[in-house]
Amino acid sequence: MTLTARLTELLGAANVLTGEAAARYCRDWTGKYQSSPLAVARPGTTAEVSATVRACAEAGVAVVPTGGLTGLTGATMNEGALMLSLERMNRIREIRADTRLAVVEAGTILQSLHEGADAENLYFPLWFGARGSAQIGGVLSTNAGGSNVLRYGSTRALCLGLEVVLADGRVLNLMSELHKDNSGYDLKDLFIGAEGTLGIITAAVMKLVPKPRAHATATLAARSLPDALILLNRLQEATGGAVEAFEYMPRRYMERLARELPNLKPPFAETHDTTILVEVGATAPRDADALADGSLPIVTLLEETLAGMMEEGMVLDATVARTEAQRREMWERRESAARITFTQMPIIDTDIAVPLDRVGDFLTAIDARLAELDPEATSLVVAHLGDGNVHYTAYPSRTDPALNEAVVTALEDVVADLKGSFSAEHGVGLSKLPSMTRRKDPVALDVMRSLKAALDPRGLLNPGKTIPPAGQ
Repeated sequence: MTLTARLTELLGAANVLTGEAAARYCRDWTGKYQSSPLAVARPGTTAEVSATVRACAEAGVAVVPTGGLTGLTGATMNEGALMLSLERMNRIREIRADTRLAVVEAGTILQSLHEGADAENLYFPLWFGARGSAQIGGVLSTNAGGSNVLRYGSTRALCLGLEVVLADGRVLNLMSELHKDNSGYDLKDLFIGAEGTLGIITAAVMKLVPKPRAHATATLAARSLPDALILLNRLQEATGGAVEAFEYMPRRYMERLARELPNLKPPFAETHDTTILVEVGATAPRDADALADGSLPIVTLLEETLAGMMEEGMVLDATVARTEAQRREMWERRESAARITFTQMPIIDTDIAVPLDRVGDFLTAIDARLAELDPEATSLVVAHLGDGNVHYTAYPSRTDPALNEAVVTALEDVVADLKGSFSAEHGVGLSKLPSMTRRKDPVALDVMRSLKAALDPRGLLNPGKTIPPAGQ
């Protein structure tokens, strides 16, 4: 019996896709990575995932897990492997409002978890543009970040427990609901950010937080990046650390946004060098309940802070959202980044992290290096300024692999000089393997290879991703 026949017997013909039926799984969101899988399997339970992985192990066929297919690093690229889609495992098994946690399956769409938490007057604070398609298994496997890392941390910080199917089909039950557990190695963290190379995440226990009673949201023009950081620090002190997002959109980004999306009204009559989107979330009634005049204390606090900095000359202009529609419009400017970034080719898309006070130094240095390597190249930047994560996109003047490699290497040099990371929130996949080879500590790579060999000795789980081969 062939593997596809065996899987059809296990899962049913409707859940083993080949040919045209599998076509939508064979291309990532960017269009850069095209795959030719043996088939796409769609198990509906952990037991079916276990049986599928066990069958692949017996047949010696690689398994590549896939979520919402919105990744940017080629992590699901494969030739002849079985693609394992968790999309049918999309149930929210339980939301426990009293202990503020959700038990969810790996195929749960992020937005579905947002809606489920909202129904319990709670909030799952992982927030980014692809929330309508990204799945929990995928965001765990890449340790996704997004706009709210500043307050709540990345996906790893929001996870209490996991259920994982190992390379031999065994099910590893780490579905802890504990906030403290010192009983040996914290195995859960091995699988978060591993991109399916160590095991297939099938379910998780995720933390929920109180739903903000009110938001104070503003778009402002700062005199400089250092002035923007002063504003962030002042707001954090004034609100007790309630700043949820602090997003940086420089002049070139705003100009491109105006060209690509002319129906999206610009925030100011003049385009500024440093535009910031800031949002503060209030959970305490004293901050969120309307006063007799209809004002919200948290909005007043934001207005007063901005007004003080305008008097000092550090904020040049500002507008505060008065309605939910205005708030959504502000967020649309920021969340349109992916749409406008990939409208030009060729492209070198990166996501890096540097210390908060070195973002400006990074941008100055990398733009200078890019101009040296390719005087006709341009760039586009948007950043989660509150956590130092910069999405730097270069548009070289020609398609040239050697030039691309030189640009990426120059970026790595700048990041290393600033004691940053060449990979912040999108994962490693295929696209960052050269950077891993050049920049990751050799001892760390040896430890990663040892873990891979111990958990997946035949190298059948998402082979060729995340960890570069030894000797490169």
